[in-house]
Amino acid sequence: MSTPLVDLSAKPEVTGFFDPQSSTISYVVRDPARTACAVIDPVMEFDQAAGRLTYDSADQIITFIRSRDLSLDWIIETHVHADHLSAAPYMQERLGGRIGIGEDVRIVQDTFGKVFNEGTEFQRDGSQFDRLFADGDCYQVGGLPGFALHTPGHTPACMVHVIGDAAFVGDTLFMPDGGSARADFPGGDAGMLYDSIQKVLSLPDETRLFICHDYCPNGRPLAWESTVAEQKTGNIHVGGGTSREDFIRFRTERDAQLSMPQLILPSLQVNMRAGDVPEDDDGNQMLKLPVNKL
Repeated sequence: MSTPLVDLSAKPEVTGFFDPQSSTISYVVRDPARTACAVIDPVMEFDQAAGRLTYDSADQIITFIRSRDLSLDWIIETHVHADHLSAAPYMQERLGGRIGIGEDVRIVQDTFGKVFNEGTEFQRDGSQFDRLFADGDCYQVGGLPGFALHTPGHTPACMVHVIGDAAFVGDTLFMPDGGSARADFPGGDAGMLYDSIQKVLSLPDETRLFICHDYCPNGRPLAWESTVAEQKTGNIHVGGGTSREDFIRFRTERDAQLSMPQLILPSLQVNMRAGDVPEDDDGNQMLKLPVNKL
Protein backbone atom coordinates (compact mmCIF):
# COMPACT_ATOMS: atom_id res chain seq x y z
CA MET A 1 0.00 0.00 0.00
CA SER A 2 1.33 3.48 -0.82
CA THR A 3 2.23 5.76 2.07
CA PRO A 4 -0.35 8.49 2.76
CA LEU A 5 0.95 12.05 2.50
CA VAL A 6 2.17 13.71 5.69
CA ASP A 7 0.13 16.82 6.52
CA LEU A 8 2.87 19.16 7.73
CA SER A 9 0.28 21.89 8.36
CA ALA A 10 -1.36 19.77 11.09
CA LYS A 11 0.76 20.22 14.20
CA PRO A 12 -0.37 18.26 17.24
CA GLU A 13 0.63 19.28 20.73
CA VAL A 14 2.92 16.52 22.02
CA THR A 15 3.76 16.03 25.70
CA GLY A 16 6.22 13.36 26.80
CA PHE A 17 6.28 11.41 30.08
CA PHE A 18 9.48 9.59 31.05
CA ASP A 19 9.53 6.29 32.96
CA PRO A 20 12.98 5.88 34.55
CA GLN A 21 12.66 2.13 35.22
CA SER A 22 12.51 1.26 31.52
CA SER A 23 13.76 4.55 29.99
CA THR A 24 10.44 4.71 28.12
CA ILE A 25 8.79 7.89 26.90
CA SER A 26 5.00 7.81 26.66
CA TYR A 27 3.18 10.57 24.81
CA VAL A 28 -0.06 12.50 24.92
CA VAL A 29 -0.86 13.74 21.39
CA ARG A 30 -3.50 16.47 21.29
CA ASP A 31 -5.43 18.16 18.53
CA PRO A 32 -4.80 21.82 19.45
CA ALA A 33 -8.11 22.87 17.92
CA ARG A 34 -10.20 20.36 19.89
CA THR A 35 -10.20 18.39 23.12
CA ALA A 36 -9.35 15.05 21.50
CA CYS A 37 -6.08 13.27 22.24
CA ALA A 38 -4.25 9.97 21.91
CA VAL A 39 -1.79 8.25 24.23
CA ILE A 40 1.21 6.42 22.79
CA ASP A 41 2.90 3.55 24.71
CA PRO A 42 1.65 3.99 28.31
CA VAL A 43 3.69 2.25 31.04
CA MET A 44 2.68 0.13 34.05
CA GLU A 45 5.48 -0.30 36.60
CA PHE A 46 6.44 -3.79 37.76
CA ASP A 47 8.56 -4.58 40.82
CA GLN A 48 9.83 -7.96 39.70
CA ALA A 49 11.33 -8.95 43.05
CA ALA A 50 8.03 -8.35 44.86
CA GLY A 51 5.72 -9.25 41.96
CA ARG A 52 3.95 -5.92 42.47
CA LEU A 53 2.26 -3.71 39.88
CA THR A 54 1.96 0.06 40.28
CA TYR A 55 0.61 2.81 38.05
CA ASP A 56 2.54 5.99 38.87
CA SER A 57 3.42 6.77 35.23
CA ALA A 58 -0.10 6.06 33.98
CA ASP A 59 -1.62 8.14 36.77
CA GLN A 60 0.53 11.13 35.77
CA ILE A 61 -0.85 10.91 32.24
CA ILE A 62 -4.42 10.44 33.47
CA THR A 63 -4.08 13.50 35.71
CA PHE A 64 -2.68 15.51 32.79
CA ILE A 65 -5.58 14.54 30.51
CA ARG A 66 -8.25 15.19 33.15
CA SER A 67 -6.77 18.52 34.22
CA ARG A 68 -7.13 19.78 30.66
CA ASP A 69 -10.60 18.28 30.11
CA LEU A 70 -9.35 16.22 27.17
CA SER A 71 -11.13 13.24 25.65
CA LEU A 72 -9.06 10.14 24.89
CA ASP A 73 -9.70 8.75 21.42
CA TRP A 74 -6.84 6.25 21.13
CA ILE A 75 -4.35 4.28 23.22
CA ILE A 76 -1.75 3.16 20.70
CA GLU A 77 1.01 0.59 21.17
CA THR A 78 3.84 0.96 18.67
CA HIS A 79 4.69 -2.74 19.19
CA VAL A 80 4.64 -5.55 21.75
CA HIS A 81 7.21 -4.10 24.12
CA ALA A 82 9.83 -6.34 25.73
CA ASP A 83 11.11 -3.90 28.35
CA HIS A 84 8.01 -2.57 30.09
CA LEU A 85 4.43 -3.58 30.80
CA SER A 86 1.58 -1.70 29.14
CA ALA A 87 -0.90 0.34 31.16
CA ALA A 88 -3.41 0.43 28.27
CA PRO A 89 -6.36 -1.34 29.98
CA TYR A 90 -5.82 0.60 33.22
CA MET A 91 -5.99 3.84 31.26
CA GLN A 92 -8.92 2.72 29.11
CA GLU A 93 -10.95 1.81 32.20
CA ARG A 94 -10.53 5.35 33.52
CA LEU A 95 -10.64 7.45 30.36
CA GLY A 96 -12.09 5.33 27.57
CA GLY A 97 -10.48 5.24 24.14
CA ARG A 98 -9.66 2.38 21.79
CA ILE A 99 -6.52 0.25 22.14
CA GLY A 100 -4.70 -0.27 18.86
CA ILE A 101 -1.61 -2.14 17.64
CA GLY A 102 -0.23 -3.47 14.36
CA GLU A 103 -2.04 -6.45 12.85
CA ASP A 104 1.09 -8.61 12.97
CA VAL A 105 0.66 -8.83 16.73
CA ARG A 106 -0.88 -12.16 15.74
CA ILE A 107 2.58 -13.39 14.72
CA VAL A 108 3.96 -12.30 18.09
CA GLN A 109 1.08 -14.00 19.89
CA ASP A 110 1.67 -17.24 18.01
CA THR A 111 5.43 -17.16 18.64
CA PHE A 112 5.27 -16.39 22.34
CA GLY A 113 2.14 -18.41 22.94
CA LYS A 114 4.44 -21.37 22.32
CA VAL A 115 7.28 -19.98 24.45
CA PHE A 116 4.93 -19.57 27.42
CA ASN A 117 3.04 -22.80 26.70
CA GLU A 118 -0.29 -20.97 26.57
CA GLY A 119 -3.37 -23.10 26.21
CA THR A 120 -6.18 -22.82 23.71
CA GLU A 121 -7.90 -20.20 25.88
CA PHE A 122 -5.24 -17.70 24.82
CA GLN A 123 -6.51 -16.19 21.59
CA ARG A 124 -3.85 -15.64 18.93
CA ASP A 125 -6.00 -13.52 16.62
CA GLY A 126 -5.36 -10.08 18.10
CA SER A 127 -8.90 -9.92 19.51
CA GLN A 128 -7.61 -8.52 22.82
CA PHE A 129 -7.13 -5.20 21.00
CA ASP A 130 -9.85 -2.88 19.71
CA ARG A 131 -8.08 -2.08 16.43
CA LEU A 132 -5.43 -3.90 14.42
CA PHE A 133 -3.66 -1.47 12.10
CA ALA A 134 -2.48 -2.54 8.65
CA ASP A 135 0.22 -0.73 6.69
CA GLY A 136 -1.19 2.59 5.46
CA ASP A 137 -4.35 2.53 7.59
CA CYS A 138 -5.71 5.99 8.29
CA TYR A 139 -7.54 7.25 11.38
CA GLN A 140 -8.32 10.51 13.21
CA VAL A 141 -7.37 12.07 16.52
CA GLY A 142 -10.07 14.71 16.70
CA GLY A 143 -9.49 16.60 13.46
CA LEU A 144 -5.88 15.47 13.09
CA PRO A 145 -5.09 12.96 10.33
CA GLY A 146 -3.16 9.88 11.42
CA PHE A 147 -1.80 6.86 9.60
CA ALA A 148 0.19 3.75 10.42
CA LEU A 149 3.38 2.54 8.75
CA HIS A 150 4.42 -1.08 9.14
CA THR A 151 8.08 -1.04 10.22
CA PRO A 152 9.12 -4.61 11.11
CA GLY A 153 12.65 -5.62 12.07
CA HIS A 154 12.80 -4.99 15.80
CA THR A 155 9.61 -7.08 16.07
CA PRO A 156 7.15 -8.27 13.38
CA ALA A 157 4.36 -6.00 14.65
CA CYS A 158 6.24 -2.68 14.87
CA MET A 159 4.34 0.32 13.52
CA VAL A 160 5.27 3.97 13.20
CA HIS A 161 2.26 6.23 13.75
CA VAL A 162 2.24 9.55 11.90
CA ILE A 163 -0.20 12.10 13.33
CA GLY A 164 -0.05 15.42 11.52
CA ASP A 165 3.61 16.40 11.29
CA ALA A 166 4.63 14.12 14.17
CA ALA A 167 5.78 10.50 13.81
CA PHE A 168 5.97 8.15 16.80
CA VAL A 169 8.67 5.70 15.84
CA GLY A 170 8.62 3.21 18.71
CA ASP A 171 11.91 1.28 18.74
CA THR A 172 12.58 1.62 15.01
CA LEU A 173 14.92 4.56 15.68
CA PHE A 174 16.51 6.14 18.74
CA MET A 175 17.90 9.65 18.95
CA PRO A 176 20.68 10.21 16.38
CA ASP A 177 23.42 9.50 18.95
CA GLY A 178 21.56 6.35 20.06
CA GLY A 179 21.17 4.76 16.63
CA SER A 180 18.69 1.92 16.31
CA ALA A 181 17.14 -0.88 18.35
CA ARG A 182 18.19 -4.51 18.41
CA ALA A 183 16.82 -6.98 15.87
CA ASP A 184 17.57 -10.35 17.50
CA PHE A 185 14.29 -11.08 19.28
CA PRO A 186 12.21 -13.94 17.82
CA GLY A 187 10.75 -12.58 14.58
CA GLY A 188 13.30 -9.76 14.39
CA ASP A 189 15.49 -9.19 11.34
CA ALA A 190 18.28 -6.65 10.81
CA GLY A 191 17.69 -6.36 7.08
CA MET A 192 13.98 -5.69 7.60
CA LEU A 193 14.85 -3.11 10.26
CA TYR A 194 17.12 -1.28 7.81
CA ASP A 195 14.34 -1.25 5.20
CA SER A 196 11.86 0.03 7.79
CA ILE A 197 14.21 2.81 8.82
CA GLN A 198 14.50 3.87 5.18
CA LYS A 199 10.71 4.04 5.03
CA VAL A 200 10.73 6.41 8.01
CA LEU A 201 13.53 8.49 6.50
CA SER A 202 11.49 8.86 3.30
CA LEU A 203 9.02 11.05 5.20
CA PRO A 204 9.44 14.81 4.70
CA ASP A 205 12.61 16.19 6.28
CA GLU A 206 10.60 18.46 8.59
CA THR A 207 8.63 15.59 10.11
CA ARG A 208 9.08 15.52 13.87
CA LEU A 209 10.19 12.11 15.18
CA PHE A 210 9.36 11.05 18.74
CA ILE A 211 11.23 8.05 20.11
CA CYS A 212 10.09 5.44 22.61
CA HIS A 213 13.35 5.08 24.60
CA ASP A 214 16.32 7.25 25.45
CA TYR A 215 19.34 5.93 27.35
CA CYS A 216 21.24 9.26 27.44
CA PRO A 217 24.43 8.05 25.71
CA ASN A 218 27.68 9.60 27.00
CA GLY A 219 25.75 11.16 29.85
CA ARG A 220 23.91 13.77 27.78
CA PRO A 221 20.55 15.10 29.05
CA LEU A 222 17.37 13.18 28.32
CA ALA A 223 15.98 13.83 24.82
CA TRP A 224 13.16 12.35 22.78
CA GLU A 225 12.47 14.52 19.72
CA SER A 226 14.39 14.80 16.46
CA THR A 227 13.53 15.25 12.78
CA VAL A 228 13.88 13.14 9.66
CA ALA A 229 16.59 15.53 8.43
CA GLU A 230 18.58 15.14 11.67
CA GLN A 231 18.35 11.37 11.51
CA LYS A 232 19.43 11.26 7.87
CA THR A 233 22.61 13.18 8.55
CA GLY A 234 23.44 12.29 12.13
CA ASN A 235 22.15 8.85 13.12
CA ILE A 236 25.21 6.83 14.16
CA HIS A 237 23.83 3.58 12.70
CA VAL A 238 22.08 4.65 9.49
CA GLY A 239 22.92 8.30 8.84
CA GLY A 240 25.08 9.53 6.01
CA GLY A 241 24.20 6.78 3.58
CA THR A 242 25.09 3.64 5.56
CA SER A 243 24.58 0.62 3.29
CA ARG A 244 22.17 -2.18 4.05
CA GLU A 245 25.04 -4.70 4.18
CA ASP A 246 27.06 -2.60 6.64
CA PHE A 247 24.02 -2.08 8.85
CA ILE A 248 23.20 -5.79 8.93
CA ARG A 249 26.79 -6.64 9.79
CA PHE A 250 26.98 -4.07 12.56
CA ARG A 251 23.54 -4.84 13.99
CA THR A 252 24.17 -8.60 14.04
CA GLU A 253 27.53 -8.24 15.78
CA ARG A 254 26.18 -5.72 18.25
CA ASP A 255 23.06 -7.73 19.12
CA ALA A 256 25.16 -10.81 19.90
CA GLN A 257 26.72 -8.84 22.77
CA LEU A 258 23.44 -7.69 24.35
CA SER A 259 21.74 -9.34 27.30
CA MET A 260 17.96 -9.78 27.44
CA PRO A 261 15.92 -6.86 28.84
CA GLN A 262 15.27 -7.26 32.54
CA LEU A 263 11.48 -7.34 32.16
CA ILE A 264 11.18 -9.26 28.88
CA LEU A 265 9.38 -12.31 30.29
CA PRO A 266 6.65 -10.48 32.23
CA SER A 267 6.37 -7.79 29.54
CA LEU A 268 5.68 -10.17 26.67
CA GLN A 269 3.05 -12.13 28.59
CA VAL A 270 1.16 -8.95 29.48
CA ASN A 271 1.66 -6.92 26.32
CA MET A 272 0.60 -9.62 23.87
CA ARG A 273 -2.69 -9.53 25.83
CA ALA A 274 -3.11 -5.76 25.30
CA GLY A 275 -1.89 -5.07 28.84
CA ASP A 276 -4.00 -7.62 30.70
CA VAL A 277 -2.16 -9.76 33.25
CA PRO A 278 -2.84 -13.49 32.78
CA GLU A 279 -4.75 -15.31 35.50
CA ASP A 280 -4.71 -18.86 36.85
CA ASP A 281 -7.79 -21.05 37.19
CA ASP A 282 -8.66 -19.39 40.51
CA GLY A 283 -8.55 -15.89 39.06
CA ASN A 284 -5.19 -14.95 40.57
CA GLN A 285 -2.91 -12.84 38.42
CA MET A 286 0.02 -15.10 37.58
CA LEU A 287 3.10 -14.90 35.33
CA LYS A 288 5.21 -17.77 34.02
CA LEU A 289 8.99 -18.07 34.03
CA PRO A 290 10.01 -20.33 31.14
CA VAL A 291 13.59 -21.63 31.39
CA ASN A 292 16.06 -21.59 28.47
CA LYS A 293 13.43 -20.45 25.97
CA LEU A 294 15.00 -17.15 24.89
